[in-house]
Amino acid sequence: MGKKSHTVNILIFAVLAAAAFFVGRYVADNKAGNFTEKYVLYVYPDMETGEILASVESGAGARRHGSLVRCAAKERLASRAKPGRYVIEPSFSSVYVIRMICNGWQSPQNLTLAGTIRSKEKLAATIGRQMMADSSQVAAALDDASFLAQYGFSPENVFAMFLPDTYEMYWTASVKDIFDRFKKEYDRFWTPERTAKAERLGLDRMEVSILASIVSGETLRQDEYPEIAGVYLNRLRRGMKLQADPTVAFCYDYTLDRILKKHLRVDSPYNTYRHAGLPPAPINVPPKACIDAVLNPDTHGYIYFCASPDFDGSHRFAVTYGEHMRNAREFQRALSARQREKA
Repeated sequence: MGKKSHTVNILIFAVLAAAAFFVGRYVADNKAGNFTEKYVLYVYPDMETGEILASVESGAGARRHGSLVRCAAKERLASRAKPGRYVIEPSFSSVYVIRMICNGWQSPQNLTLAGTIRSKEKLAATIGRQMMADSSQVAAALDDASFLAQYGFSPENVFAMFLPDTYEMYWTASVKDIFDRFKKEYDRFWTPERTAKAERLGLDRMEVSILASIVSGETLRQDEYPEIAGVYLNRLRRGMKLQADPTVAFCYDYTLDRILKKHLRVDSPYNTYRHAGLPPAPINVPPKACIDAVLNPDTHGYIYFCASPDFDGSHRFAVTYGEHMRNAREFQRALSARQREKA
């Protein structure tokens, strides 16, 4: 009886140990957090299972390597992994992370357009740098007339559709998904109130964007946007040529360090020194603040402006040409003095 009892006890202990082992493994795989760091995992198409697991382990600091491997095998990660951007929290279990990748439970990506965007190459690169879509694909779409026609834009005026801001979308969004989103945001921005303001100025949406792009090219100071917008609107009302230097810079693909008199003779419909009215399309991607400045311009009699001799990025404004020339000469004297000091 003693031996039998001892054998039974051993068997019970073995069963209990096995149960504890499997319960412990289940908890380790399915319930317990397995990571030490928050980590953003990017899974690319055709990424190997080993690459995915290695990225998770090194980036999120996996505590239990075996747990990840078991869950990957059980969930068939090798055949089910879906491209995407996945945010891993320290509290996540191994099985949740693997299922997240297998089922495509992505976390949205912030796509931000900011700063001065003056070329399609930069616009495409900015988008491609933040999304899975390749910049070359975006660049091709920006030049595809038939593709852009479905949005009501063309390769010449497509800058107007892209309103700088931060937008949430999935990292795996296709080029069409990205353009669909920007068109949706464009339509949302152009409320009936903004459209009515444009009409009161005698402008349509595109003309507002064109003028806003010129304002954006003139200054980086947001506080000056409405004042400069008012200057150009005053010139338009008087039938004057806009004579905007940024449009000349655009004619030379922004390669000029300084615009000289000879550059003002360039034969281009974008040269507002030669052609009256607005140029055919925006010369950059105008910020929302510039568009709103055109729609809500300062009311004044200014016709001219030039850079301030304080070299703080601001401008001095004038009603008469004589006053403008005095401001210009003062700036030139300050600029010459500055250059002498540097020399």
